Formats: sequence, C-alpha cells, structure tokens
Amino acid sequence: MKNFQLSPDMLTMGGQFYPTDHIVAMFPTEDAARAAARALADGDVPEDEISLITPEAMLRDIVRTVGNADLPLPSAGTEADTVRRFSELASQGHFGLLIHVSREHDRDDIMDALKGHLPAHAQYYRKLVIEDLA
Repeated sequence: MKNFQLSPDMLTMGGQFYPTDHIVAMFPTEDAARAAARALADGDVPEDEISLITPEAMLRDIVRTVGNADLPLPSAGTEADTVRRFSELASQGHFGLLIHVSREHDRDDIMDALKGHLPAHAQYYRKLVIEDLA
C-alpha cells in the first residue's frame, strides 16, 4: 500500500475530485483501513493499486477540489456532495483507501475481499456515475 498522492488524472476538467475506475472507502480508524488493505492484498489486489488517505490528506487535497463547484448554480452531478461526505468523515478522524478497479479485480471482487472490513462509506467512481457501495 502506498500513501495517497493527488494527481491530475483524478480530477475532472473543472478540477473536482473524480478518480474514474477507483473506489474510495472510508474507515473509522487507521488500523481498520490498514486491516482492510491487508484483506484486499490477501484477495490478490496488488498493493500498488491501494493508497491510504489520511484524514489530513482528505481535507487538504481532496476536499479543497470542491471549491465553488455549486456556484453560480448547483452541479448536475454528485461530485461535490460525495466529497462533502468524505469531508465529514475525515473531520471525525476516518481514514480512506483509494482502490483501483481493474478487469482483474472488479468492484464485486473488491467488495468481497472487504467482507469483515466493511467501510463506513464507500463510492465507486465509474465513467459518468458515482455508485454508492456502503
């Protein structure tokens, strides 16, 4: 597992956080997030496809991408609302995992590997759709 680094390919053209083909899963503690990452690795998800997002990184790097997304009119998408939910959880000390979804390890494989390590909140970023997982 690596530490989270925000990269330009995780942003929309408008600069909002939208990591297509990734799941963001939030856990109440660092230990819970690390245990979930171990379960994913045991489920054959490569460790370099899992990133740990600290509450500080969530607030500093991801939440700031919302900016004035709803101005002058509310967004038609849910990107800003999703990031606001992550903000609430990070403010409470939740840690996140950014998990790449691939052909080898699809959404169902990843969620199966997380059984017993259920996230407090999880979103799957697909092209044009953010899917609630937990």
